[in-house]
Amino acid sequence: MSRTASPRVVIVGAGPAGIRAAAALVDAGLHPVVIDEGNRAGGQIYRRPPDGFVRTPEQLYGSEAAKARALHAVFDRLAADGRLIHCSGSSVIAVQAGRLHVLDEGGVQVIFYDRLILAAGASDRVAPVPGWQSAGVYSLGAAQIALKAQGVALGRRIVLIGSGPLLTLVGAQLVEAGADVAAVLDTSPWHQQMRGFWKLAARPLVALRGLVLRAKLGRRYHAGVSLERIEADGQGVTAMCWRDAGGRQRFTPCDTIGMGWHLRAETHLADLAECAFIYDEQWQQWLPKIDEMGRAGNGVYLAGDGVRLVGADGAEIAGRLAAAACLADLGFSAPSIGADLRKLARLERFARGLACAFPWPAQMMQALPDDAVVCRCENVTAGAVRQSVDFCGGEANRVKSLSRVGMGRCQGRYCQLAAVELAAAQAGCTPDAIGRFRGQAPVRPAPIGAFLRED
Repeated sequence: MSRTASPRVVIVGAGPAGIRAAAALVDAGLHPVVIDEGNRAGGQIYRRPPDGFVRTPEQLYGSEAAKARALHAVFDRLAADGRLIHCSGSSVIAVQAGRLHVLDEGGVQVIFYDRLILAAGASDRVAPVPGWQSAGVYSLGAAQIALKAQGVALGRRIVLIGSGPLLTLVGAQLVEAGADVAAVLDTSPWHQQMRGFWKLAARPLVALRGLVLRAKLGRRYHAGVSLERIEADGQGVTAMCWRDAGGRQRFTPCDTIGMGWHLRAETHLADLAECAFIYDEQWQQWLPKIDEMGRAGNGVYLAGDGVRLVGADGAEIAGRLAAAACLADLGFSAPSIGADLRKLARLERFARGLACAFPWPAQMMQALPDDAVVCRCENVTAGAVRQSVDFCGGEANRVKSLSRVGMGRCQGRYCQLAAVELAAAQAGCTPDAIGRFRGQAPVRPAPIGAFLRED
């Protein structure tokens, strides 16, 4: 696509943040381009099943069904009226000087932009457990996608491990769907969960819904556990070996394990767009640096879980704020933002409470045995990461170059946080001193043939 006379604003992501940003731009008279990997708008939280799917929105989204319907209707109406361009089933694999390299079924094309709103969302934050490279181990998000998009449970007998609200939500959804959930194992002890409780009062109804979902899990739920190893044979997972809060060893037979410790912001495109980053101590990950509206500089704006891990409601607000900032910078009349800023501040307090109550298991990472696999793509062990620190010092990209951790298909999405924890412990410093892996294009695997377009 070539440049046009009017400002071209491109939005990456059609989840809650991207949809609200698009709607705000359309209301101001612009005609944005929305690029999304999904075939239908909604994002991960409001992912839509294929046509002909028999489960209702209430069954798919629970108490969020009305919000999901509203977002879907807004975007579908704008697309049907031709008020935006929707590039579905498309993945942005590179950003360079006002251009996006976009992979779709026809290959790679270049889309120019004057302003860019990144609403790339987040993915599961996973922590290596000995044996997690075995067949039958999935992220919580993958288990949820299978349930929402296909109406299936990924296994006959399931164990969920990790911490955070998604652990409880996916467990309750699977139980409600009739799946055999043998255990839900939370690494956060009760006393730690209570530390974040007062901040959760910022959204009392949401906190109450979480407690109701927790109650549905009943005796399946165990807090303050220690995860020892995932047992497997030639066919895949056979059991989860763990210790309860009292230190007693437990052994739970299963054929599937879902794992996740809240979310990891998707920041690769922000990195390629030359955004600055800061280390967030509470979330224990590097996040793009923005102002309160989502401005990151260089005509780039960020919204949603790719920069603020505040959930779907916060993503909608952040999408509107990013669009308002973009409109103001382009000289257009922008909507009032005062109410949205106040709401977002309240949601961020709640999110900080979650981060406190369900922390990243840093000590578990540091205690990984040397033979435990950290990077599943490249089969890099914890011992190899530690050894690379001894050879090259405690800097993330030197460790990456020497050990190959983070060089595989996922580009460090699953292993970077654990590798940094290991490297920091070995070097005797904090994770923020180790730094982060540099983003590289393509941010998603792309076949060579995709670059050979005749046009």
